[in-house]
Amino acid sequence: MPTGLKASSSVVSIGFEIQESAANTFAQTQVDLNLSPLDREVFVVLGINLDPSTPDCVIGTNTSVASSLCSTSQTAVQLLSNSNCLAVSVNSIKTHAAATDSGTSFQTLGMETPPAQLDYIGIIATNDFFVQVEGAGNTNARRVSGKMYGYRARASADIFAALVQSEVLSA
Repeated sequence: MPTGLKASSSVVSIGFEIQESAANTFAQTQVDLNLSPLDREVFVVLGINLDPSTPDCVIGTNTSVASSLCSTSQTAVQLLSNSNCLAVSVNSIKTHAAATDSGTSFQTLGMETPPAQLDYIGIIATNDFFVQVEGAGNTNARRVSGKMYGYRARASADIFAALVQSEVLSA
């Protein structure tokens, strides 16, 4: 248990899904955690599973579906180097420009479940989190679905203030 926090729930899973409005168009959804800021409630993230849909197989074209989960609103799919980004996943199909058959598929994942020695992978101090998806080279709109696992906790006043300030200022 992180210092300054006291668990106020057992482990819960929160499911989510978002689809692009059109092929290869950035989309984002906001998922409400229903935290109580008056009680200095935060969400301690234990694991995240992002499952982006399979890209379209377009002969001679590289296609992909990229997704990320962040604690703050974003204008594009993020990388793990963003301090507010908790998970990423990319599915892609790579083909040679002169190919006459299907290409090779690849999957890139930001660690879905942390190693056993980590207490948590992130703490969300504001009331919601955001999921992003964007395809490239596809002929159809793509989607991402997933689950986030964690528990609610109450933070001491100084820890809560520091967490909120850090999250909001780094947005």
